[in-house]
Amino acid sequence: MNKIYDYSPNFSLPKRPKKRIKFIIIHYTGMKKEIDSIKRLQSPSSKVSSHYLIKKNGEILILVPDLYEAWHAGLSKWKNHKYLNKNSIGIEITNPGHQYGYKNFSKKQIYSLEKLLKYLIKKFKIKKNSILGHSDISPDRKKDPGEKFPWEKLAKNGLVWFHNLDSNKIEKFRKAELLSKFEEKIFLKNLCKIGYKKIDGLKSDKNTEYLTKAFQRRFRQDLVDGKIDQECLIISKNLVSH
Repeated sequence: MNKIYDYSPNFSLPKRPKKRIKFIIIHYTGMKKEIDSIKRLQSPSSKVSSHYLIKKNGEILILVPDLYEAWHAGLSKWKNHKYLNKNSIGIEITNPGHQYGYKNFSKKQIYSLEKLLKYLIKKFKIKKNSILGHSDISPDRKKDPGEKFPWEKLAKNGLVWFHNLDSNKIEKFRKAELLSKFEEKIFLKNLCKIGYKKIDGLKSDKNTEYLTKAFQRRFRQDLVDGKIDQECLIISKNLVSH
């Protein structure tokens, strides 16, 4: 990997034990210019950082050493974990994000990401279902890395968790009859089993919308509408079965 050391001051002391690192969280930078993203991740006043940043040309910046806690996840939940900074490695990828003309990630970025993931998975014994997007752990606040992020491609290369269904075959269930209340409850229970957690202080319908959109951005990327349909239910059942 083409790695460049360019440290940020935004991390917590002391060093954490290697065994505490259980997750990798993937972000996009969400800013117009790459240089501004780097400056923000290195500015003491921003109080934001990540361990790595993958530039548009595929170069990997090392901003915070792995065994220190970078400030990238914020208010977050997954399964029985809260505030995932202390348990995770954060990877930022240059992309303007939804606010500034969301783009496809470059081949060079994804190639570098695959190399980096292989290294981190081996080093920390990270499970495939513990490699997450920021929107998975903060569904009410975040959309990154978003629906253009190639989760399925990474899964085919054995790096992340994804359903093993034929997307073309299950698409027809998108237009099937509406779910019953019982089926909606099954879907929401499946989300909980996968790891998604309800957001404190939100009404039930808003909670459902945010959680469903986060699920869709990850596992049904070509339609992110926050509506639970038969296709979503089928995918959720597949995920909890393996």
